Amino acid sequence: MFALPEKAVIACVHLPPTPGSPRYGGRIDHIYESAISDAEIFLRHGVDALIVENFRDAPFHPGTVPAETTATVAGVTREIVRMSDVPTGVAVLRNDASAALAIATATGADFIRVNVHIGAVLSEQGILAGNAHETLRLRRALESDVAIFADARVKHSQPFVYGDLATEVRDLSQRADGIIVSGELTGVETSPEDLLTARAATVGPLLVGSGVTPENLAAVFAPADGFIVGSYFKVDGVPGNPVDESRVSALMDRVRSLRRSAGVETTETRAR
Repeated sequence: MFALPEKAVIACVHLPPTPGSPRYGGRIDHIYESAISDAEIFLRHGVDALIVENFRDAPFHPGTVPAETTATVAGVTREIVRMSDVPTGVAVLRNDASAALAIATATGADFIRVNVHIGAVLSEQGILAGNAHETLRLRRALESDVAIFADARVKHSQPFVYGDLATEVRDLSQRADGIIVSGELTGVETSPEDLLTARAATVGPLLVGSGVTPENLAAVFAPADGFIVGSYFKVDGVPGNPVDESRVSALMDRVRSLRRSAGVETTETRAR
């Protein structure tokens, strides 16, 4: 199973609306072109990993997505895997872990993100229940080595099962290969206090799932092993907007500065 580089930046490749979703524009080539263009920008500025998401398909199916969604995400993911020399992940929103795992296995991707892996939450899609029992059995059946990164206190939701973050993180750590902690909503800063609570409850990889900017990165840099970045990389920081290359450059410059200060060894430093 792969391992992320230390203090990794994982850039979100947000797909345009896919076939069957309400805002699909009727041009499948546009989806591929947009994803490849975004990935090229991210790779040019040295991100450490990419994650492909059907982000613009809202309103999302709460669980199983239709075949056309799975097929589109799979096709794009394979293109990203082939063009990239960094790890690639898959998230099938809102919570189709089986589709994400199947796509990642079939396309040669390295990891998936699962919003609700255990327990249950109340979300805008209704009640979402974790299916770790199914996802882990599917991974075994497929003889797959795809890593599972799972959210604790996932954004846009309220938990039913876990009264505190630490307990959820401890349980998740038994069923996932990495933990993601986010803010309450897309683009909202992740609480440094929540991150420290999660860090104390797990020895595995811990990722910041939302709200990272050059200005607040230092506050979450030490306890985190990586940072998933979507909103900040967009024009004006609005998640639905196109990628703003100047923002990608600014954040990666800040990451490199903090890495140097912390003495973090990266692929770049090992190559020298």
